Amino acid sequence: MALIHHPVVDKNGSAITAAVTALDLHDIARAARTYGVAPFYVVTPLADQQALVTEILDHWVHGVGAQYNPDRKTALAVIRTMPSLAAAFADMVQDHGVPPLTVATSAQMAASDLTCGDLRALAQGERPLLLLFGTAWGLAAEVLAQTDHRLAPITGTGDYNHLSVRSAVSIILDRILGNLQPGGETVRV
Repeated sequence: MALIHHPVVDKNGSAITAAVTALDLHDIARAARTYGVAPFYVVTPLADQQALVTEILDHWVHGVGAQYNPDRKTALAVIRTMPSLAAAFADMVQDHGVPPLTVATSAQMAASDLTCGDLRALAQGERPLLLLFGTAWGLAAEVLAQTDHRLAPITGTGDYNHLSVRSAVSIILDRILGNLQPGGETVRV
């Protein structure tokens, strides 16, 4: 999966580059590790933000934090920083020998959206999946336009629909990869 920081949109719909947050790194890496999703790409073109990710990983994966909290080390070790979605895509091709199917997430509904059940079925196929999550107010239209599929948004009980990306990742991973019934089969993405 990839956490995209550029291009994403702000609350007015303008394309921006969002800042990396340590909370996203820690919480999403823990969810990724829990559900066996690796790598977890952190996509940002900004050198200072890439350096921030490197500094966090150096502490928790290689430094004092690794001894202090080995579970955190294991989780954060799944992170790979990439300057662009194209670079993450190329990395997956190198790992798997075939291009991944890209699946964008969005809080906005589209007619052709996949359900989590559809995505579980796609995960049974030959090609790996690359789930795309946007920071700020979501993925920019140019990212959505170049993906193979879109996943239906998470809906709650009311009209409020602005989950943190950390929460959305956890919910989606559980819906796609979690054991939905006792003894149920777990699908790997």
